Amino acid sequence: MRLHTLHELDKTEGTVQLRKEHDSDTSSLVLVPRPSSADPNDPLRWPIYKKNIAFLSVCAFTFLTNYGIGGLAPAFYILSLEFDKSMTETSDLLLWPILVLGVFNFFWVPIANYFGKRPVFVFCSGLLCVCFFWGALAGSFQSLLWSNIIAAFAGSSTEALGASIVNDLFFLHERGTKMGLYMNFISGGNTIGPLICGFIITGLSWRWHKWIAVILTAVNFVTVLLFVPETRYFRDENLNVAGSDSEAVISAPPSNEKVDQGGKEEAALGVPQVPKKSWMQELSLWSGVAPDTTLFKMFVRPLPMFVYPCVVYSFLGYAVSLVLTVAVNILNSFVLQAPPYSWSPMINGLINIPGLIGNLAGSFAGGWLVDLFCDWRTRHNHGIYEPENRLYLNILPLLITGAGCLVFGYGVEHALHWTSLFFGYGMVSFALTAVPTITMAYVSDCLLPVNADALMLVNGSKNIVAFGFLYGVVPWVEEVGYIDCFGTQAGIFVAVIALGMALLIPFGAKIRHKQALWRIIL
Repeated sequence: MRLHTLHELDKTEGTVQLRKEHDSDTSSLVLVPRPSSADPNDPLRWPIYKKNIAFLSVCAFTFLTNYGIGGLAPAFYILSLEFDKSMTETSDLLLWPILVLGVFNFFWVPIANYFGKRPVFVFCSGLLCVCFFWGALAGSFQSLLWSNIIAAFAGSSTEALGASIVNDLFFLHERGTKMGLYMNFISGGNTIGPLICGFIITGLSWRWHKWIAVILTAVNFVTVLLFVPETRYFRDENLNVAGSDSEAVISAPPSNEKVDQGGKEEAALGVPQVPKKSWMQELSLWSGVAPDTTLFKMFVRPLPMFVYPCVVYSFLGYAVSLVLTVAVNILNSFVLQAPPYSWSPMINGLINIPGLIGNLAGSFAGGWLVDLFCDWRTRHNHGIYEPENRLYLNILPLLITGAGCLVFGYGVEHALHWTSLFFGYGMVSFALTAVPTITMAYVSDCLLPVNADALMLVNGSKNIVAFGFLYGVVPWVEEVGYIDCFGTQAGIFVAVIALGMALLIPFGAKIRHKQALWRIIL
């Protein structure tokens, strides 16, 4: 069993020429990865509308997973009374699905890498619909809990695979913006879901929240079945070598910017063109298995990648960001629906408005703003792009979310005006999209040939770590109070983000070139 280095798979090691300078003091954008000049079925060559429909269908899938499971949070207080459960027991409706969402990344990603992403998405989106139907009819707490757990098993297929689709369909200069959009859909389920659920519970019942999820997931199943072709594509990453004269451009990026058009000679030399698949052919659930490997290798291959610092930083940053947000989700109904606030579930759901605003601001800062900053850095580096450029803007969630934890903790402990809780939650929510958008795009830049495996480690591990923290958050708060609990979480969050920046921004390039020589890839 021969082990490979990352350098053997991609000689750029993450450093690529993203712009070409011209004599007229202008520069043009180079498309990275390089699209195939001979295969119209390369997802990078698909029309923009086709890419966006496929991507948004997968984004909707991951949104609905969190909408149906996490969106039930405003009903926790009512459910605890209906089923005679304690606050800790009721929180299991969210805690165990969080663990399952992480653990089963380690199942779905190898399956998708070997057999293809399309059959996984089609099967799992259908299963998700069935699970929400089950939950709507659940007659006991255990039945409702298990419907959420199996739904999380289905939805876990989108955690890492949804992020890896960004790299299948879009170019490097688009990666941050698209990853930010994807993170908005993940987090949106946990903010829009509870917001809507609060009104549904007050006007109808918590079961109608599940029925609406059934309808939406049924529609999503149809869109996945009809409009998400196979995006897995085996390309030669070494065609991305910086400074080569063979960069080929098949389609311009979604902007009016000048794009480098060099290197069309390959098509002119008579490279055989692969026949374009028809729409009916793209509906097939079978696209073959990955060549030169086995399913066993696919399951084992990701594990040694835990030694890559970028993976460790990304999963720890994502984990602590998730812990902070979900902790507020679990606790807020027990705070706001009890004295002295005594809000109805409908009014309680409004706390998700600042959560949604925080998510949108975080994805904007971690996505579009980071892409803009990286382009500015690239222009000043003679067109050479370095992945570490993405990490500078982690300073924003470090400051905003660190402060937000303290605002929320003090607000609850001293029963301050509800606006302090709303502001605190909005600031906490900023990190849930900003940090993973920045760090997962950074992982993809550094480890593009094995990005699906690396993102699986990030997504799977962060949920396991988050489960460990969140499983004890209710007794922790009951023992030490909100100030000490959220103050400690703020300290952990700031330490993780700051230490990662301090290590990877100045030394990340050296680490990246060293790790590219580690022979750990199956």
